[in-house]
Amino acid sequence: MRHLAAALAFLFLAGPAGAATLADLEKSYAAADFTAAFSQAVELAKAGDVKAMSLLGRMYRNGQGTAADTDTAIAWLTRAAEQNDVDAALTLGLIYLEPNSSRFDFAKGEAMMRRAGEAGNAEAQFNMGLLAFGAFGNPPNFPKAAEWFSKSAAQGYAAAEYNLGVLYLEGRGVEKNALQAAALIGKAAEKGNVDAMLDYGVLVIRGEGVQQNDKIGAQWLVLSAKRGNVIAQNRAARLYAFGKGVPGDLVEAMKWNILAKRGGRGDPELDSLLAKLTEEQKAEAQARADAFKPQQAN
Repeated sequence: MRHLAAALAFLFLAGPAGAATLADLEKSYAAADFTAAFSQAVELAKAGDVKAMSLLGRMYRNGQGTAADTDTAIAWLTRAAEQNDVDAALTLGLIYLEPNSSRFDFAKGEAMMRRAGEAGNAEAQFNMGLLAFGAFGNPPNFPKAAEWFSKSAAQGYAAAEYNLGVLYLEGRGVEKNALQAAALIGKAAEKGNVDAMLDYGVLVIRGEGVQQNDKIGAQWLVLSAKRGNVIAQNRAARLYAFGKGVPGDLVEAMKWNILAKRGGRGDPELDSLLAKLTEEQKAEAQARADAFKPQQAN
C-alpha cells in the first residue's frame, strides 16, 4: 500500500499529461500562433497563473485568437493587476485613458498607469510624463513630466528620450541645455523615432548642441520624410529646392512638396518656385509622389 500511495501522490502532483505551461504559452504568443496561445492562456489563467491572466486580458483586448471583448479583457486584467502584474496595470491604464471611449475614466487610468510606472515599467513612466505634460487638458506640471520622462529615458525608451530632449531644448521643467537636448534627441532618432529624426536633423544643420553639418542634418531630415513625417517632407522639399545638404533637384523638391501638401503642410513660397518647372518635370514629380510609400522601421 505504501508504494501505491506514493505512486498516486506523484501522479497527482505531476498533473495531467499535455497540460500547458507558461513557457508553452509564451512560445506560442511570440510565434504569433494566437489560436494556440489563447487556448493555453485560458487553461493557465483558470488555474490561477497571474501572467496567463494578464496575457489573456491583452488578447481579449486586441482580438488575438478570439473576438475582441474589452469587458472580458478588463475582468482578467483586473484580476492580474490585483496580484501586482505590471503589464496588466499598464494595459488597464491605457484602456481607461483611451480618448472618446465609453470606458474613459481618468482617475482609474491615472492610478493604474502610476502603479505600473512606480513598478518600473518604462512605457507607463512615459505615459505618466504625458499626463503631467497636460494630456486631457489638465494643468501641465513640466518638472513632474521631466521626472517621469527621465525615468523612462534611463531605460532607453525612445519616445521618452525625445520628449525629455525637447524639454531640455526649450527649458521647460529642466534647465535649458542644448547639449543634453541634442544627445537625447539623437538617441531617439537612432532608435527610429521619426519626430526625433526631424528635430535632430534641424539641430545638426543649425549646429545647436551638436557639431554643425548640413549633409548629415539633411540625411536625418530626408530619413524622417521617407518614414512619412509631413513636416520633414516639407523640409526635404526645401533642402532639394535650395541644394542645402543635398544636390539641388527641383523635381525631387516638387515630389516632397506634393507629399507635404497632401498631409496638410502647404508652402506657397515653394509652390511659386516650382511652378516654373516644365510640364514634363511636373509630371515626373507627380509620378514620384504617387509611387511613394512610407518606409517601415527595420
